[in-house]
Amino acid sequence: MKAILLDKPIYYRLSVLMLAGIREILVISTPRDLPAFRDLLGDGSEFGLSFAYGEQAHPNGLAEAFIICRSFVGSSNVAIILGDNIYFGDGLSAMCHEAVARVSGASVLAYYVNDPERNGAVSFDKATGQALTIEEKLKVPKSNWAVTGLYFYDNDVLDITASVKPSTRGELEITTVNNAYLERAALHVYRLGRGYAWLDAGTHYNLREAWSLVRPIEHRQGMKIACPEGIAVQNGRLSPEKVLSPSRSPREERLRRLLAPPHG
Repeated sequence: MKAILLDKPIYYRLSVLMLAGIREILVISTPRDLPAFRDLLGDGSEFGLSFAYGEQAHPNGLAEAFIICRSFVGSSNVAIILGDNIYFGDGLSAMCHEAVARVSGASVLAYYVNDPERNGAVSFDKATGQALTIEEKLKVPKSNWAVTGLYFYDNDVLDITASVKPSTRGELEITTVNNAYLERAALHVYRLGRGYAWLDAGTHYNLREAWSLVRPIEHRQGMKIACPEGIAVQNGRLSPEKVLSPSRSPREERLRRLLAPPHG
């Protein structure tokens, strides 16, 4: 499977894809911002990955990513993650691996929120637990379960997106794509329960909220959350010696602590 990072490809989002076992990643951003991200991330070898880059010249909607990435994806399945989403929780890696392993159909993650009108919301059949509807930013949603910014698709998504028409907002909506899979009875929805955190870090206020979650955990445990180098070592993509080389990174001491075996 290949993957796409959209908008703000910082390490939290990258770590989720790495935990899912994905190695080939296309970073999509604006013509103005993409050079900075290319300078930051390089070709991905620093993390045992392979990066490519694509431009979205105008904000034409999330689903446009599948038009931009068509040649990159080829005949593979594909995952996409929004650059301003942060995920945290035990079991997230196993859940993502399961989604990646699905040969056909689509998988999305849903999270219970107080303000579902800000997102696409998915409703469920009470008896079977199957998804019934996914609707975009309704004033009165049918459910409090918001569809988060991490999606897994089979290769059919490329042709599905090619036939999608712009919405009244003038955008190619990811909800339209998800509904196409729902109509095929090929959409799987993972519900993130109380043991998970999903944060939208697209504003300064949201970023502060995210930091309020991450900082005490890192301080208490003495280990970094979403450190790509640590995940690369754990996945066998990089050796500890290479990661801890003084000539490679100024973060040597922090990484030594991260990669040290836990006590007790």
